[in-house]
Amino acid sequence: MGTSTRHDLPTSEELAIWRAHIETFEIVRARIDTRLQQDSQLSSSDYKVLLALSEADGNALRSSELAAQIEWERSRLSGHLGRMENRRLVRREPCAEDARGSRVCLTDEGARAFRASTLPHLRAIKELFVDAFTPQQLAHLGEAAAALREHLDPTPDPPAQSDRASR
Repeated sequence: MGTSTRHDLPTSEELAIWRAHIETFEIVRARIDTRLQQDSQLSSSDYKVLLALSEADGNALRSSELAAQIEWERSRLSGHLGRMENRRLVRREPCAEDARGSRVCLTDEGARAFRASTLPHLRAIKELFVDAFTPQQLAHLGEAAAALREHLDPTPDPPAQSDRASR
């Protein structure tokens, strides 16, 4: 077992900030999820899938692309899609480009459910999250979230084609 030095670990103040963030975020998330379920009979997982499909070209994605986009394991997505198919929110069809793959398509019923859930969901986000902060605090939260995201995935996007041509 390796040895650890004290500066490899969070300080008690850093740990307190971490716990406050996680515990508070879980409360906010649970309340937003509860409101979504009450207002629309959609789970936050349903909403995440429907959002991704509603933003995709043709309201459809290959299952592997959908899993990557919403950052789920493919097995988790497969089980969830089965439940959504039973409720006629999505349908799976063979993928023309890859016989082994499938495309997940947003159904008309899924699109209606998503549209009907969006305004109440956005209101809940505003009331339970946004309204808790001043505009400056919200801006700082945005900066902190961007810094954390960059820390977790520091790979820069490749330069645009025009950027490469001008070098």
